Amino acid sequence: MITRGEMPLVRRVCVLAWGGAAVSWELSSPGRLGPSLATCAAFLLLATGCALHIRRGLVAELRRSREIAGATQRVLLRPLPGRIDGLAVSAAQLSASRGAAVGGDLYEAVATAYGVRLVIGDVRGHGLPALGAAAAVLGSFREAAYDEPALAGVLHRMERSLQRHLRERARSEHPSACPAEPESPVAEEFVTVLLLQIAPDGTVAALNCGHPWPYRLHPTAAAPTPVRPLAGTETLPPLGVVPLPPDVRPQPCGALGPGEVLVLHTDGAEDARDRQGRFFPLRRVLDVLAEETALTPARLVAGVHAALLRHTRGRLVDDVALLVLRNDRA
Repeated sequence: MITRGEMPLVRRVCVLAWGGAAVSWELSSPGRLGPSLATCAAFLLLATGCALHIRRGLVAELRRSREIAGATQRVLLRPLPGRIDGLAVSAAQLSASRGAAVGGDLYEAVATAYGVRLVIGDVRGHGLPALGAAAAVLGSFREAAYDEPALAGVLHRMERSLQRHLRERARSEHPSACPAEPESPVAEEFVTVLLLQIAPDGTVAALNCGHPWPYRLHPTAAAPTPVRPLAGTETLPPLGVVPLPPDVRPQPCGALGPGEVLVLHTDGAEDARDRQGRFFPLRRVLDVLAEETALTPARLVAGVHAALLRHTRGRLVDDVALLVLRNDRA
């Protein structure tokens, strides 16, 4: 079915096809070389004008699509401020879908009365189909982070928002609304989530739902291994797999000292492979970057992304999100 927006393009194609047929007929008619050449020249001028007009229309449509994609990115993954309550922050995402600026990864950081709260997550799948679940989880976090005194309350709010989104998708994909039985994509959709809370004294509490633990960096430390995981004792199942237990309790993860850095990432970073099938050595790359004397969160994000693109030669199979923060408090 041709939409109203496609009608002008269809008309232009029809004009070009009709002009080509007319030129062929003129050239094949015997004894009319002079008039045929004049007619062909006229048709060629008409075709050139139509082609230029089509090109201008396509360029304008591409420009509008890029503006819409940019607006979507600013709403879903809005740029984080460079500093949040004494913490230097930087974040960015690489999408595996060609031409897409956003995908299934999500992150956010906000300053609340209970401390700086951060979230990073990964929706099953990547690219544009995962945007709905990412928007549901991020939207609920941005509200609950300010309202809920307990970190567990934030996580439960995010779970309820995701469940509503999955129910709405399941209703739209029910066999009564589809010509055939769907392959149950909603039943298999889940989101891994890592929630962190950094108190004013630097103590870190975490709730992990099947997400990779972040790395802690000591850029100024003299230890031989300045990078180590900020690992807790256990993780919860990803959101959407099974209901969360009612008595969820955050895990204490020590304190983030002055100058220390946390690197939050999605599994697309460590799961990325090169042509030989070797995984991306994220921890080794962080070890190298930690040796720089003027390491900032923005430079750290840029360095990891550059190394990741070199490792995969720009061929990502999953979205990659990074959120880096440094404790600049006295």
